[in-house]
Amino acid sequence: MIVYNITLKVDPAIAMQWFQWQKDEHIPDVMATGMFDSFKFYRLLEQDETNGPTYIVQYFAASKENYDRYLHTYAPEMRKKLTDKWGNQLVAFRTLMELVG
Repeated sequence: MIVYNITLKVDPAIAMQWFQWQKDEHIPDVMATGMFDSFKFYRLLEQDETNGPTYIVQYFAASKENYDRYLHTYAPEMRKKLTDKWGNQLVAFRTLMELVG
């Protein structure tokens, strides 16, 4: 199992609107690509939220090939939509993990 992990620090001025957009539009768009089997959406606790809340979205893919296909075929458009809508009001950090146990 491959886990595509995205950690996002969101400006407090857009936090509520971004959260709703993430749930209603962005995550469904990513899942509609068919490259991931499931996802989890988290809010990081016990963090300094002076600069806004931190969220984590994890997408679970059955294979590295599915992730690679997503990255090359769909990710550029998804990232553009994110940037076009929210600009520099959030920071995203992406990592790739493999479930080993």
